Amino acid sequence: MTEEKREVIIDDGRIESIEEFQTPEALYEELITRVRKYHPSDDISLIERAYQTAYDAHKDQVRKSGEPYIIHPLYVAIILADLELDKETIVAGLLHDVVEDRDAEKLERQAENLRKMFLAMAKDIRVILIKLADRLHNMRTLQHMRAEKQQEIARETLDIYSPIAQRLGISKIKVELDDLSLKYLEPDAYYDLVDKISIRKNVREQYIQTIVDEVGEHIEKAGIKAQIDGRIKHFFSIYKKMKNQNKTIDQIYDLFAVRIIVDTVKDCYAARSMVLPRTGNTRKHLTVRR
Repeated sequence: MTEEKREVIIDDGRIESIEEFQTPEALYEELITRVRKYHPSDDISLIERAYQTAYDAHKDQVRKSGEPYIIHPLYVAIILADLELDKETIVAGLLHDVVEDRDAEKLERQAENLRKMFLAMAKDIRVILIKLADRLHNMRTLQHMRAEKQQEIARETLDIYSPIAQRLGISKIKVELDDLSLKYLEPDAYYDLVDKISIRKNVREQYIQTIVDEVGEHIEKAGIKAQIDGRIKHFFSIYKKMKNQNKTIDQIYDLFAVRIIVDTVKDCYAARSMVLPRTGNTRKHLTVRR
């Protein structure tokens, strides 16, 4: 009987990026599809109203890339949907630039009323999440800005927005903000890392597969229900380690990580006790999934 091979999930820790230069209509359909994947209600009327309001407000505006401005709030809303946030937050994401960017008094009142309805409290955590999604999409399209502005925005992102994402435990946003900041602040180092890591990518993924198979076998024998995945560490993390330890990439050995997600604290410690004796240089890292 052939033993079934456990398929490794290579998780790069990022929110899925959508191809640029799509039409607003296509992006809106993508947004609704993603919302419906996790939201139990079929009523999308609030999102439809917000989209139409934002569309009308931005209809005469374009981004530096030449695209209609409405695609930016749509991408922001899609990022929020990937974080599985509620409809009110999606609506606020669609409207986040309306009041600042347009002049029509009627539209301003309409948008502001919707915003007040959904995000009445200034301390609402969702306001910060929208700001992070807004910054992530702006960083993804930063190539359309002049070099001086790229550096300014990248530095602000690394100093302010990335630490906020880390504090909130949103690693999917933090790792991409870090890497994109490095791309514009230290482009030579960034592209050197991209080239060197991609050269042996297949070898590293095969090695991760071997570890996942071995760990999965022991976890399964112990009767523990677990999700096991592996990832190659992101560029900024590797870059920091090289700088702090004054090493080249060839001298950095922990370029990947394996994550085990279980249902209970008891299973967490049981899994740890099985993994530690079988691995070298394993750091103690137990956390509550956010």
